[in-house]
Amino acid sequence: MSDLLWKTLVLSPVVLGVTVLVSARAIAAERASSFEDIKLKAAQTEAPITSNASIFIQTEQPKVNQQLVAQKADENKVLEEVNRYSNEGKNQNSLSQVTSVSQFSDVQPTDWAFQALQSLVERYGCIAGYPNSTYRGNRALTRYEFAAGLNACLDRVNELIATATADLVTKQDLATLQRLQEEFSAELATLRGRVDSLEARTAELEANQFSTTTKLVGEAIFVATDIFGNNTGDANNTVFQDRVRLDLQTSFTGKDVLHTRLAAGNALAFTQVGNNGVGIDTAEGTQTFQLGSTTNNSVIIDWLAYYVPIGPAQVYFAGTGGIHSDYVATNNPYFEDFDGGNGALSTFASESPIYRIGGGAGAALTLPFGKGGSILRPSSLTIGYLASNANNPGANQGLLEGNYAALGQLNFSVGDRLSIAATYVHGYHGAGGGNLFDLGGGLGSTNRVVGTGQANTLTALNGSSSNSYGIEAAFRPSDKLSVSGFVSYHDVTGFGAGDDYEAWSYGLGVALPDLGKKGNVLGIFAGAEPYARNRGGVFAGTGNDIPYHFEGFYKYRVSDNISITPGVIWLTSPGQNSNNDDAIIGTLRTTFTF
Repeated sequence: MSDLLWKTLVLSPVVLGVTVLVSARAIAAERASSFEDIKLKAAQTEAPITSNASIFIQTEQPKVNQQLVAQKADENKVLEEVNRYSNEGKNQNSLSQVTSVSQFSDVQPTDWAFQALQSLVERYGCIAGYPNSTYRGNRALTRYEFAAGLNACLDRVNELIATATADLVTKQDLATLQRLQEEFSAELATLRGRVDSLEARTAELEANQFSTTTKLVGEAIFVATDIFGNNTGDANNTVFQDRVRLDLQTSFTGKDVLHTRLAAGNALAFTQVGNNGVGIDTAEGTQTFQLGSTTNNSVIIDWLAYYVPIGPAQVYFAGTGGIHSDYVATNNPYFEDFDGGNGALSTFASESPIYRIGGGAGAALTLPFGKGGSILRPSSLTIGYLASNANNPGANQGLLEGNYAALGQLNFSVGDRLSIAATYVHGYHGAGGGNLFDLGGGLGSTNRVVGTGQANTLTALNGSSSNSYGIEAAFRPSDKLSVSGFVSYHDVTGFGAGDDYEAWSYGLGVALPDLGKKGNVLGIFAGAEPYARNRGGVFAGTGNDIPYHFEGFYKYRVSDNISITPGVIWLTSPGQNSNNDDAIIGTLRTTFTF
């Protein structure tokens, strides 16, 4: 008797793992929970109509390595069954232990096994049912489910033996249990080995993990590209360029995210040349992977930002490298991918130019509204402030005295298919020159990321203020079609004589997601890059035509982590001058995410 009890006690911890499995499997047919995934996003397969700050800060869940050490063929088969059974039972919640067989609605006293079930429930307390108070006694039982149920009864027997509260366990019971243990010895031994292996692997991961709060998300882009068009084609060659970003995503509460991003690249934009042999002062055709390039692959911290929910609001703080599209909905799904490696090829097609005004350090707040029965759901108000030279304590610099851009946007979602946003951006641009669409380049910067020179160039003699207005909309009539577009108007008021000008931009895109394969995207975009007509001064006589931009690309998803995107950009009237030959850019982009 003592030897039998000792074996029973030894085996009890081993089969505990089976109890966990069967308690989850017990309601596999009743409930299925869902888990919402936050990734940065790295490679969107189904872009939402609207996007917000919570989307940007979501991170991918760590992938579990399923490869096991080599074992015998029969053991592998058993482990496969354990894996399958375990996966079926994930995210389920079992019913609490019943105390009376009458709690089962589908068990009647006339059932042939009624007395046996009553004994197990009321005598040993080791039988549980489904959440709807059913037992389902006629359903097929797997060996693993039986082993788990047996283990529950063994635990109860061990408890009774240890406490010795009553003479409830007979010799016949123990003999039966011994035979059952011998029958399921192979399964129990396999599970014991599996638990030991998992414990060892867990200990190794804990000992060698990078951080308990931080994970690394990376992206590498390889691009072969060239530009064609008479003088422009002669002035440029086929190039192979790259950009790499490593984003350290840290969460302190599970809901907040701190982004510390390292970046390096060697990409340079093409130089366009007019028919007069002189370079065209324009940023037309700039591609997304060329943004933030260090030109020589030197490594910098190009983005430091923190997202945190405060009550119903989503709050954003940028220490460096902040841009408006970090925290506000751009309403351009499939073209705007927030990483420059999976959406449109150009900076123009990826988002409205209004979001390219200013950048740097600052903060933003998004407040949701329109929930419940309202047709405008979900909707929100976003306000943000970014200063281009916030770190500079010099005269006319700093967080409040230097260049800045303040944004306000109302976001409306009409049902599940239509999203509309109204945007206003007020900018201040100090004396010393610079560009309107500089993405936070700041005072005196030559940085421009979209549009012509006429729309970008600010006076160097005096400061300027800008008031920009935009409408952005996205409509998805089906899961296989998305239509989006924008219009923006920019009124620049210089503080000197003759410094005022107006600029316009508009575009429309059609995307066909999952074309040919899930995760693929075909995108076609057309519009006018930012342009300013009838400007005098140095721009007198340089051109007064509308610079149209046509773009097509097809992102082919090779795997979950690799995509290849061939595409073409066609630019008419570069520099707002129809006398200049059209320019055509051909690009083959390969994006690796990890």
